[in-house]
Amino acid sequence: MKQSLLFTHTLRETPKDEVSLNAQLLIRAGFVDKLMSGVYSYLPLGLRVLDKIKAIIREEMNAINGQEILMPALTPKENWEKTGRWKDLDVLFRLTGQGEKEYALGSTHEEVVTPLLQKFVKSYKDLPVAVYQIQDKFRDEPRAKSGLLRGREFNMKDLYSFHADEADLDQYYETAKQAYGRIFSRCGLDSLVVEASGGSFSKFSDEFQVRTENGEDEIYFCAKCQRHQNKELVPNGELTCPYCGSEREVVKTIEVGNIFKLKTKYTEPFGFVFTDQKGETQPVLMGCYGIGPSRVLGAVVETSHDEKGIIWPENLAPFKYHLISLVRTEAEQKQVKEIYSQLQQNNREVLYDDREVSAGEKFKDADLIGLPWRIVISEKTLTQESVEITNRSTGETKMMKIKDWLSVC
Repeated sequence: MKQSLLFTHTLRETPKDEVSLNAQLLIRAGFVDKLMSGVYSYLPLGLRVLDKIKAIIREEMNAINGQEILMPALTPKENWEKTGRWKDLDVLFRLTGQGEKEYALGSTHEEVVTPLLQKFVKSYKDLPVAVYQIQDKFRDEPRAKSGLLRGREFNMKDLYSFHADEADLDQYYETAKQAYGRIFSRCGLDSLVVEASGGSFSKFSDEFQVRTENGEDEIYFCAKCQRHQNKELVPNGELTCPYCGSEREVVKTIEVGNIFKLKTKYTEPFGFVFTDQKGETQPVLMGCYGIGPSRVLGAVVETSHDEKGIIWPENLAPFKYHLISLVRTEAEQKQVKEIYSQLQQNNREVLYDDREVSAGEKFKDADLIGLPWRIVISEKTLTQESVEITNRSTGETKMMKIKDWLSVC
């Protein structure tokens, strides 16, 4: 893509009304725009990153037999009343439509997916089954001040699994846990599995947390046995690990995913049962597994940046290469355009900075946007039939012949 065609542009100053680091950098670099507190528009660069995160998630969910669906965001009051969450879920957006009919905007989808699967699952032969969706969620957060990490509208992947017995639920739960680890690793995040309270979902859960100085959570981290706990689970701030007796460290983290064994918490209110091999009626057991793609995006920025801007992992970067032209003559510009054209023909992801601005401005924007590789072409490099290649993460720069680079890039 030619950078001159991007309708967005970078900002030199940090937005005054934005306190979170992830949103500050993403707004300045032209990835998102803030509509209001907790609500953001995804601009062309930001949407490319978000779509790559979703693609990784889809691959891993499909690999564990998840079937993708898409459920409504507008949901009826009656379903929430059955589970008791119409009154009890304090972040639920409630609204009244024509004829005084009451609805909720989906903050989570247990109240929709449970009766949906109930229509199709009747026998033990129909189990197990797992479905997932990637959809915007809505939560009336009282403190939406962490950028993409805690929004009032945000993107969520929620997977729901249904089982005939606890052994099958336990097995799938561990399978999903491993898949989550792969997702975060592929997104460039070093995630930790942390024991936590399940909140309104279950008694206990497993959270996936990422260490960062600006994290909104605190965990008790055990370097020896690697069994970590959320601060809310630790009585009296006990630093001694209950599993191995080692001294633990309290560290700041960002939650990027969580999984729960719901069991019959939501199937029971809907009377969701199946017929077993003996012809007897049994309750369906359920698991829930959540990842926020938009939250992952924010977490990557929080953990991968420097004083100049964002540093994108290659798997998530909107473009792999930032091709920067510093040439002046028509003949030189023609050569650069030919290189850009060849990259496009070879399906290489490249952002071509063809703008008529100073070299300093181009370099500052490149650092702020944070693509993995900066490719500079100038009069000097063309004379040597070379390009100057800089790795955004390491800062290492080298010269390479154009023909050699094009053959391996």
